[in-house]
Amino acid sequence: MTPNITERRSGVRFEADEKPPILLATGLGLQIALLTIGGVILTVAIVSRAGGAGEAYLSWAVFAAVAISGATTILQAVRIGRIGAGYVLMMGTSGTFIAVCITAIAQGGPALMATLIIVSSLFQFVLSSRLSLLRRILTPAVSGTVIMLISVTVMPIAYDMLKNLPDDLPITAGPLTALTTILVTVGIALKATSSLRLWAPIIGVAAGSIVSSYFGLYDTARVAAASWIGLPAFNWPGINLEFGSVLGLLPAFMFVTLVGAVETVGDSIAIQRVSWRRPRAVDYRAVQGAVAADGVGNLLSGIMGTVPNTTYSTSVAMTELTGVASRRVGIIIGITFLGIAFLPKALAVFLAIPDSVIAGFLIVLLSMLFIIGIKQAVQDGIDYRKGLVVGIGFWVGVGFQNDAIYPEFFSDFAGGLLQNGMTAGGLVAIIMTLFLEMTASRRFRLEADFNLSALPIIRSFLEAFASRNACDQEMADRLVAASEETLLTLLQRDEEEHEQRRLLLVVHKEDGEVVIEFVAAAGEGNLQDRISLLGNESAVEDTAEKEISLRLLRHYASSVHHQQYHDTDIVTIRVEAHGPEAEASSP
Repeated sequence: MTPNITERRSGVRFEADEKPPILLATGLGLQIALLTIGGVILTVAIVSRAGGAGEAYLSWAVFAAVAISGATTILQAVRIGRIGAGYVLMMGTSGTFIAVCITAIAQGGPALMATLIIVSSLFQFVLSSRLSLLRRILTPAVSGTVIMLISVTVMPIAYDMLKNLPDDLPITAGPLTALTTILVTVGIALKATSSLRLWAPIIGVAAGSIVSSYFGLYDTARVAAASWIGLPAFNWPGINLEFGSVLGLLPAFMFVTLVGAVETVGDSIAIQRVSWRRPRAVDYRAVQGAVAADGVGNLLSGIMGTVPNTTYSTSVAMTELTGVASRRVGIIIGITFLGIAFLPKALAVFLAIPDSVIAGFLIVLLSMLFIIGIKQAVQDGIDYRKGLVVGIGFWVGVGFQNDAIYPEFFSDFAGGLLQNGMTAGGLVAIIMTLFLEMTASRRFRLEADFNLSALPIIRSFLEAFASRNACDQEMADRLVAASEETLLTLLQRDEEEHEQRRLLLVVHKEDGEVVIEFVAAAGEGNLQDRISLLGNESAVEDTAEKEISLRLLRHYASSVHHQQYHDTDIVTIRVEAHGPEAEASSP
């Protein structure tokens, strides 16, 4: 039903709210930043050069992108109000926007792109505030599919980087440097002590760079020529206020923003699952914060005239690899990005690392990210319907990414929107999930005051539902009992609040079970976690009387899922026609 609180993730050395030694956090933050900043720069370079924006604009856009990535990475870690996840979620330029941004620059220059980014970022704030309304669409199956497709879309770039060698070098130079990076990183991660495992990425890259120096691949001249401190020339592109130009590309930008939000939702859920030793229910307030911070990054990117931001899933893989989830690491990553934006020499040190070394490290990270996506897709269990959503969405994404699905028809569709596998596969997964929702069994709704006076109204409503759907008396009693205990538990959490609130009850049948959904005002504790605590008797022995409703709820319901959003609680309980054995689930 819910993960047992006694289960532990042995690989987590420092949880999100713990503070590792400053030297350890600094070393880890520096290596993560240095190993990923290339992706930030590469995306901007691809968009600028493919769109024909010129080298002067490129210098400005790279500076702005790196600085904004640093600021929003810090924002994600520290969480100001309702903005930010409160986890290590690295921010950087979004590859999802490459196609539409190139089209915008080609049609109206960087100013048109900036305007479209500003407008679409406002849509992201709306998504954040109304994320609970999309909970049936942005499901774990959808977000897990998108995360898996991130590996599919980025891995070809890594493979291309393996072949990016000067013509006068031996053909073995690339494979040897990449293989050294992979073997050292994986070997340390698999067999080293937990302390040494933290340094697996930087040791692997250092080993690959040493081998590359033997072949003359490491560009020491670039480092020597770069200045220590400097800023690019001011080349802000401004904004384009021509309504016709903006309107023509706005739908494509809005959809890509939605796909980016799905990716952020998946990343923010995944980072929560690897940041704690004991399993916890997902805090959707943190998910909302992550999407809002993503919107801040996009808004700043539009204002500064550079490529939009998104969360980088590699931060999830790095947390899994190192076992350090402390927010302190996220702050240091952001500070490093900000520093590098003003230190061309430091940036050159990273840029001098050959592509084959970076490619080797990317292969390791993307491999881990793919598995994280699988775990995300099946986290709530998987039936044949979810299996079809994940399977078809994934393979359609693979097909479009590799131009295997009628490229003569789709290559120019919406500015090349479907050429990105993550976008295409995510869209298919969303459409299939929408179809399932539209064709699901009829949902019955009841609105009532959120207080004890709702109990008899709920009882009558559920008894009528049971009679209408040919449920026997035992099933009807279980529905009523489970609903009463859920309401009592929610009211107990809300007892200090005096504001009059409303309760929405939604009930329907699904696969032989009855699903009851409570939508009410938000509280602090998560019911799903508290039910898990019941497995640890020592944790609740002092509050046994207060937990009676939870124990009864565990007895009557086959599963309980609690999603907490700002100002909204959504508790979904499932009641089987024949419940578990009384002895196994008695309170």
